[in-house]
Amino acid sequence: MCGIAGYHGNAIAPDQAAECLGRMVAALRHRGPDAEGTLLRGETGLTHTRLSIVGLQDGAQPMTSEDGRLAVSFNGEIFNYVELREDLKARGHRFRTASDTEVLLAAYAQKGLECLADFNGDFAFALHDAATRTLVLARDRMGVRPLFYTEHEGTLFFASEPGALLALPGMTAEIDPVALDQIFTLWCPIPPRTAYRGISELPPGHMMIVKDGERTIRPWWRLSYPDRNDAPPPHRMEEQAEELRALLEDATRIRLRADVPVGAYLSGGLDSSLVAALAARTVTHGLRTFSLTFRSAEHDERDWQREMAATLDAEADSVECSSAEIAARMPDAMRHIGCPILRTAPVPLHLLSARVRERGMKVVLTGEGADEIFAGYDIFREARVRRFCGRMPQSARRTRLFQRLYPYLPGLKQQTPDYLARFFAFGSEALDDPLYSHRPRFRSTAAAKLFFSAALKEAIGDYDAAADLAAQLPPDFSRWHVLHQAQYLETAFFLPGYLLSSQGDRVMMANAVEGRFPFLDPRVVSFAAGLSPDAKLRGLREKHILKEAARGLVPARIIDRAKQPYRAPDAEAFAGAAKALDTLLAPERLTEAGLFNGQAVGKLKEKVLKGEATGFRDNAAFIGILSTQLLRDGTAAQSSQPLSSIGRS
Repeated sequence: MCGIAGYHGNAIAPDQAAECLGRMVAALRHRGPDAEGTLLRGETGLTHTRLSIVGLQDGAQPMTSEDGRLAVSFNGEIFNYVELREDLKARGHRFRTASDTEVLLAAYAQKGLECLADFNGDFAFALHDAATRTLVLARDRMGVRPLFYTEHEGTLFFASEPGALLALPGMTAEIDPVALDQIFTLWCPIPPRTAYRGISELPPGHMMIVKDGERTIRPWWRLSYPDRNDAPPPHRMEEQAEELRALLEDATRIRLRADVPVGAYLSGGLDSSLVAALAARTVTHGLRTFSLTFRSAEHDERDWQREMAATLDAEADSVECSSAEIAARMPDAMRHIGCPILRTAPVPLHLLSARVRERGMKVVLTGEGADEIFAGYDIFREARVRRFCGRMPQSARRTRLFQRLYPYLPGLKQQTPDYLARFFAFGSEALDDPLYSHRPRFRSTAAAKLFFSAALKEAIGDYDAAADLAAQLPPDFSRWHVLHQAQYLETAFFLPGYLLSSQGDRVMMANAVEGRFPFLDPRVVSFAAGLSPDAKLRGLREKHILKEAARGLVPARIIDRAKQPYRAPDAEAFAGAAKALDTLLAPERLTEAGLFNGQAVGKLKEKVLKGEATGFRDNAAFIGILSTQLLRDGTAAQSSQPLSSIGRS
């Protein structure tokens, strides 16, 4: 794992190239503190800051092919590089290093862009072909590793994080109003849009080809599901669970390939517990686990973490995160996240990765992806209940079903059937709406836009973020089962746009820690996509097949416990931060930024300080406003262009 940056074009004078690359790589140094490298090749410049994990002695980058034709700056890992190397050797390729980077170069030399389909890994890279004067940017299937770009006077600039692009002369950190509207509706921007005007993101599973001044972006992989009318071949659940376990075992095994020790995050839930159990069967040095605990019982899972660590006889480490620490660390976390957030959840994970690094480790396995590909989230069960209630509005079971969904939200049990009907909107929305599963989430989140300023509302106009998302769904989306439609929205959009970025890459790499995700192995993703909906969500039992695959590896108490999603204290964490909030959310600063209504924010701030901001809207709005202001204060100076003149590019 590393940081990459560079440019392709003629806008950079030769005597300015080194300074330009130096600015970008300096902004990425936290991602790769072990080494740096720069390569200038005519109109192309590549730079790299390295976190040494594979090929410690001979994996320096940017790396060139033996004949000098190809050069690459590569971030991430190709986990099946050992097998690919042997195949390439049989085809006549010679290798000078033990790194997966050289395997990437040889694979491209052998097969061109078709080599991407052979890679089982998490990666983002920039590859320059001197013979054809072509630059190729590519990003992994699931969007684990980031890649951003901007253009100036016909020259393309790219980097692992927006901050590296903002370090370029003349760049300004101007918040994109439409992106902010997307975040305050959908939780994250729709790629290629980012939080900043003028900076774009290469979508997951996409490549960009730049040649002769022309830029082409196209997908090289896309998540898909079977047609709902095509019944999958019959399988016994026992056989499918056994196949799944074998796939996960191998996915975990190859993600333990490293020339440094590999640890594991342990949350106390099924997903991380299963990954840790599989890893413990493979490592020879004894597994080290890292966990987050909270002082509030509502968020804490330490009992489950201890039980699993004891089962594995692992060397367990944990970090207790207090509300005060969340408030104190949020500014630094936002400096790395680079995008407004609506929850504080990334902040404790920033603290956890710091502990991993303090313990001298660079790599951890985590359980991300399981909820998306095996239908583990409450939103999948909720959509099923809403559809049932929409078809049978008089059923006496309605209230009990909704209360069963969220056992960790005791206040829900006190609500009336009429309130639940309004909140979950069953019976009031078209069952064939492509966003049916997510409408309640989008509607609840969008309520926080009450705090937008008049200027921001005017800049956004009649733009509809949910409609924009719906318009970008694949053509065969309507033919999928409704569960698969909901899974696609989570897996292809929310997973890379929020979880793998704000809660993943950014807060991990802020401390030079690489996360690896066995559930996102392409073989596991493909297997899960091909399963029948009933194998994943049986009745209201989420991740049915995964629970069966985990039997004998994870204690039954953990497998069968009610799901408790990872959450952290939100607005309540700032109840004691009056001085900081008075400064950051001062009316004059809000007016200067032009994004939020100062009077409305002032009332919200008082509710927070009194401990009265308890609802979802207030929490999401407060964290969204606070994170946006922190982001604005922590990056380059604002553009002098007035907000009212901003269009919707």
